[in-house]
Amino acid sequence: MKGEAEFEAALAAANLPGAVALITDSKDTRYLRAFGMADAVAGVPMREDSLFQIASMTKALTSAAVLQLVERGKLDLDAPVGAILPELADPQVLDGFDEAGAPILRPAKSPVTLRHLLMHTSGCGYTFMNADLLRHAMATGNMAPGTRKSLDQPLAFDPGTRWEYGTGIDWAGLAVEAVTGMRLGEWFERELTGPLGMTQTRFRDSWSADDAQIHVRSESGELTTQAMVLGAGEYHNGGGGLSSTASDYARFLRMVLRGGELDGVRVLSPESAQAARTDALAPHLSAGEMATAMPGFATAFDPLPGQRGGWTIGGFLVNTETGPAGRSPGSLHWAGIFNCYYWIDPDRDLAGVILTQMSPFAEPGALDAFAALERMACANA
Repeated sequence: MKGEAEFEAALAAANLPGAVALITDSKDTRYLRAFGMADAVAGVPMREDSLFQIASMTKALTSAAVLQLVERGKLDLDAPVGAILPELADPQVLDGFDEAGAPILRPAKSPVTLRHLLMHTSGCGYTFMNADLLRHAMATGNMAPGTRKSLDQPLAFDPGTRWEYGTGIDWAGLAVEAVTGMRLGEWFERELTGPLGMTQTRFRDSWSADDAQIHVRSESGELTTQAMVLGAGEYHNGGGGLSSTASDYARFLRMVLRGGELDGVRVLSPESAQAARTDALAPHLSAGEMATAMPGFATAFDPLPGQRGGWTIGGFLVNTETGPAGRSPGSLHWAGIFNCYYWIDPDRDLAGVILTQMSPFAEPGALDAFAALERMACANA
């Protein structure tokens, strides 16, 4: 493929332990390669079918599940979500801290809706990105990852007034469970991943030594591995608990390119699929830029420097101008915390994904390799 040498050079320069890269169109895979090691410490080679913890790449699937239930009249995007999630029935906004360090809380000026949760405009932030929420969580002891208690945080702002990436889609997944009486993974298997033939995409509570391990690089450059299984918490984390393979996730990307259908199986109506691809963020707001309160876990990151980012109810960031690596305006993209990235370019009928397992998020070399993969895809469009 044109541009393949450039991509491989970028990946080599990134000095990642290993990666799997894939390019697809709406019909089939165009490119699939595995590189390096799934476990650089134990010497386990990467495979094309290696499992990765895809973290926030889960969000698009949870958003699709919500849209399925909206189609069926089980969920309402604009009704107060407190009616089905009592924890959000009386939301409080964190307005700073008093002189003694106690949090200052006040009632939110409007209710939280499901649309707010999907759009990251609810005020439900991430403690690792918001220093005030982190301070509150540390004071209250609501820090244990994967617990329901970790979601028990005040809002960072009044619903609808800002865009800030956070736990809204975790809550949306709990809304799916509340109205179906099923665990989120069971709904996926019956209505989404199962029908799409995504046999490797699920919430796992254990991790094999043969699959991709999370790596951390010390100041001296030495790689170590970190034991963490995102799917092993108290609830099925719709914001970040799935694991998958590149080929499995590509089936979801193809479904989006095809407007809600794959291999004759329709999982979203054409109208819902179009809504999932359409920027629905208020024009005066911009999505995508993320701060950090824990730089050892996620560094500050702006995926669309110099342009306004849109967001869709399908869980996608939208570049409103040509993307940094050439993707068309109106393309969709997002990422997972361990440096997994994907994009969907409907105008070119292209999508791609690069999966790695490195911490912290926004590793410069991984971002460079992702951009080179996009350029290779565009060069062969």
